[in-house]
Amino acid sequence: MIKKVLVANRGEIAVRVMRSCRELGIKTVAVYSDVDRKSMHVRYADEAYFIGPAPSSESYLRMDKIMEVAKLSGADAIHPGYGFLSENANFSRLCEKEGVIFIGPSPYAIDTMGDKITARKTMIAAGVPVVPGTTEPIKDLKTAVKIIMEIGLPVMIKASAGGGGKGMRLVKREEDIVNAVSSARSEAKTAFGDDAVYIEKYISSPHHIEFQVLGDKHGNVVHLFERECSVQRRHQKVVEETPSPIMTQEIRMKMGEAAVAAAKAVDYYGAGTIEFIVDDNLNYYFLEMNTRLQVEHPITERVVGVDLVKQQINIADGLPLIFKQEELHQHGHAIEVRIYAEDPDNNFMPSPGIIKHITEPLGLGVRHDGYAYEGYEIPMYYDPMISKLIVWAETRQEAISRLKRALYAYKITGVKTSIPYLSRILDVPAFVEGRYNTHFIEENQQYLLPRQGCTDRCMDVAAITAFVDYINKLERLQPDKPAKHLGNNWKDLGRKRSVLRY
Repeated sequence: MIKKVLVANRGEIAVRVMRSCRELGIKTVAVYSDVDRKSMHVRYADEAYFIGPAPSSESYLRMDKIMEVAKLSGADAIHPGYGFLSENANFSRLCEKEGVIFIGPSPYAIDTMGDKITARKTMIAAGVPVVPGTTEPIKDLKTAVKIIMEIGLPVMIKASAGGGGKGMRLVKREEDIVNAVSSARSEAKTAFGDDAVYIEKYISSPHHIEFQVLGDKHGNVVHLFERECSVQRRHQKVVEETPSPIMTQEIRMKMGEAAVAAAKAVDYYGAGTIEFIVDDNLNYYFLEMNTRLQVEHPITERVVGVDLVKQQINIADGLPLIFKQEELHQHGHAIEVRIYAEDPDNNFMPSPGIIKHITEPLGLGVRHDGYAYEGYEIPMYYDPMISKLIVWAETRQEAISRLKRALYAYKITGVKTSIPYLSRILDVPAFVEGRYNTHFIEENQQYLLPRQGCTDRCMDVAAITAFVDYINKLERLQPDKPAKHLGNNWKDLGRKRSVLRY
């Protein structure tokens, strides 16, 4: 049985994995870069080891250093979280070679599903619907133009080795083909070291719906239903919910069966996600598979009642799944939003810095997966996500209302955050009514712009309270130098509100 897990990651996902380990009675090992010495995952773990400078290429992506720590600490398993080494087949192979359990799928599954062209071929062979397009990499412009004209515009150019919107171009006009293919190949080469691209027919009004799957090492695979992930900005998810507001029970069953078939086609074990594109007529097509835990996994956990990290660990330990498909059900509705240290009113520029005050939302049906605390400095070297806020309720409308309440209660000062922007999304009629697709943000800019008059920040009571507390502490520490010039009551503070910095 696994007794000690090294979590090869940082931030909220590292803390989240460690929580499940603690419930299982498993010791945890943290690794950290020089800017993460005071990070919450380092404090939470049973042991912590320094692995290098801030850049991830010199720390969290150094397979040799992480394996060295695993050996030194006596960890018998490694959980990669998501990002970094989570979908790196070579790291999975290294773990196998060194006799350390990789809490994830086989190198074969990672390789097969990591290459989008190979994945398309595999899905076609398994009978899973795929978007019409090519099954071989496109290497030259002449071939690309010929194929695009045969498929018919509009089309999507996509990097074979990539994801996350990199190496992706939408082509609607014939005169844009050459430039789109060239730029997609160039970006793919820079991002993934491989300029191979493929072509798919573009689905208008697309919905991005993914199915969570679990497979064990005994050939059993189940799905844990769908997540609607169509609120996206630049192909990055912003809001996720489950169940999907557009789903019917019949389509859910068919897509779930397709997701299971996709996983079985690569002998998949562990937690994974089958992503689909769905059109307005509920025709669905395989998009890709993420061979790891997803950022949005908590909403599935809340609606289905399964701890996915515990299941990952049990599967890696060789245990069979403890439930069958017919025993899994959805109950209620869950929504997740991602809180970033960024300025939505300034083209979403990252906002690294020191968190001066934080009030986390509480109450019935609220889950907060974070890692920041007062005094913690958000580093500039990594993804600026601070936390994930998840709510659950019996109905979708109640879940939306609960999320609004939770966002209202969530206060962070010292850095700018996406909280006001997320609050505005929840007021957009198309979202409230559940009739949105991946064009949601670009089609609803009029609702998402900053509100006129008093900004979302100017009445931030938590900020004022934090400032008063700060002044009081100064006066206690330096009684001979009272901070009277800054005001010591609400009336004076109101006059000097411009002193506050966000």
